[in-house]
Amino acid sequence: MSHTPGPVRRWVLAARPRTLPAALVPVVVGSALVRPASINWLNSTLCVVVALALQVGTNYANDYSDGVRGTDEVRVGPFRLTASKIVAPARVKYAAWGSFSVGAVAGLVLASRTSWWLVAVGLTAILAGWFYTGGPKPYGYYGFGEFFVMIYFGFVATVGSSYVQHRSVPGASWWFGLATGAMACALLEANNLRDVQGDQLAGKKTLAARLGRERASWLYAACVGAAALAMVAGGEAVVGALALVLYVPALKMAFSPRSGRELLPLLQASARTQLALGGLLVATFFVTR
Repeated sequence: MSHTPGPVRRWVLAARPRTLPAALVPVVVGSALVRPASINWLNSTLCVVVALALQVGTNYANDYSDGVRGTDEVRVGPFRLTASKIVAPARVKYAAWGSFSVGAVAGLVLASRTSWWLVAVGLTAILAGWFYTGGPKPYGYYGFGEFFVMIYFGFVATVGSSYVQHRSVPGASWWFGLATGAMACALLEANNLRDVQGDQLAGKKTLAARLGRERASWLYAACVGAAALAMVAGGEAVVGALALVLYVPALKMAFSPRSGRELLPLLQASARTQLALGGLLVATFFVTR
């Protein structure tokens, strides 16, 4: 970045807006999955607030933890508050926990309207967000990021959002949880593919860093394939086929010789495709269910 972002824009950039579809899409898909005409809009809104707050909190937490560890010193990705030294690390940490608190309050309201078991689920989600790159043994540094993304941005978000609508869990929600989780993993791979070289130098052993730039492209492709197959298994074969078509530009980038900063557009393309497919699924649910 050639100039220092302003006081507001720097916080917006550090919240990593392009990663937010990973939080939004599973909630919307899960909410509309069963009887979309009878959506409980308040519960859905609370789910959206929880998901977005936890995602932003996780992004700020990653900014703080990676920054104080020095990992971001060799990163080529978007602007970072802590590594830039423009903002004190403590302020970034407080922003992370402030975002987590917003999600916790919304989650408590949602639990009071549905089931108190959601409190335990929400607590584990907050801990997963913090310990992705925080704590003495951050699991994101050991190649477990995809597993937790699949759990929380796939199954928990989609199945949970479906449950709070009608207090039941339809079988198809597990397939669409797999689909949204796989798309979220593709978003993570877009980020990790870009950072392979920097992560290897910093000792951050993501799956992409372990595989190397060339072989990690197949990991991205596997996420796309899993998303498409899960949509087909969930009963939406047309959207599953369209998923493969819509991901073609991103797949071309993933398998291109590009590396580092040249792969910045891959994250944008992945986010846009995930949003488009989420919209297509919801539109299909409204027409067919």
